[in-house]
Amino acid sequence: MVCWFLLRCSFSDGLVFQSRLFVNLGATMSTTCTLTETSNATRPPALPPHSHVHAGAAAPLVLAAFAAVYLLWGSTYLAIRIGVETIPPLMLAGLRHFTAGLLLYPILRWKTGVRPTSTHWKTAAVTGFLLLFAGNGGVSWAEQIVPSGITALLVTMVSLWLVIVDWLRPGGHRPVPKVILGLILGFAGMVLLVGPAHLGNSARVDPRGVAVLVFASFAWACGSIYSKHGGMPNSALLGVSMQSFAGGTVLLFAGLLTGEFQRFHFAAVTARSWIALAYLIVFGSGIGLSAYIYILQKSTAVRVATYAFVNPVVALFLGWLIADETISLRTIVAAVVILTAVILVIKAPHRSPARKEDTEPVPASGEV
Repeated sequence: MVCWFLLRCSFSDGLVFQSRLFVNLGATMSTTCTLTETSNATRPPALPPHSHVHAGAAAPLVLAAFAAVYLLWGSTYLAIRIGVETIPPLMLAGLRHFTAGLLLYPILRWKTGVRPTSTHWKTAAVTGFLLLFAGNGGVSWAEQIVPSGITALLVTMVSLWLVIVDWLRPGGHRPVPKVILGLILGFAGMVLLVGPAHLGNSARVDPRGVAVLVFASFAWACGSIYSKHGGMPNSALLGVSMQSFAGGTVLLFAGLLTGEFQRFHFAAVTARSWIALAYLIVFGSGIGLSAYIYILQKSTAVRVATYAFVNPVVALFLGWLIADETISLRTIVAAVVILTAVILVIKAPHRSPARKEDTEPVPASGEV
């Protein structure tokens, strides 16, 4: 049923996951881009730089994709925490992404008729390594030794890294002051959300976990920018399945090398961990990651970065709803600050790219 839903979305109206995606949404880092292909013969005529026909038609889908990333990924912190209770972290992340890729790739390969090239697989391997092994695998490992609140705070560094990496890349974009203000305000809201009570308690935060989370955030930002500007198939969902397969393979191989398979006992895995794994496969990898790749292609780095501000709020709400946790006045104030930061980033005025015209295609995979 989930596969059918994703496939139905990817073919309805010819808008989702298959069209070449042009971005001109008036954001601070707006850019017009096409997905890299090995041949230019089959490319349709490019839309005019300021045409709003395609953007207007796809706007509800973009909003739905943002909502999916905000809500579904906000719930995965809890799912990962439950999963690593009895499943080793690299195995958990590897099974999640490898299974998603294994299920979706053959179906999408058949439905789209697209034959991925070696360039497509190279991009999928690089992004799978950065996004899934270094990024998601790092978070899964760190959640064993770092409190969830600290994890949520450190993961917001993705927002800063996204802007910095996209700025420094060839043809990158300079963030305007309002975007910088929004990012600072969002980070301040995150500090208010998880501290100072959490940061000032007697429990010492394991520096290994902090280092892994900082590295994971940087790797995720690099993989996100590379995914947006690398050569991938026209069907973004097919690209997601390739990334999941590649990243999941690396995660499982890493689990084998680190001895997780030897320490794993099937009978010791609880039902709640199996349910958490299934949830991560369907909603985290299947729907959530697909939506994330889609908005990377349809929107800008700073807009995509806002998910890191909203996800912890969702995680906190689920903790209150499911685990009977208390939502304090400080929590409400922090949520207001975070949402204000999101609005600042999304509504920031347009600024032209730092080094290239807005209408130029993005660099090919070898140029990033």
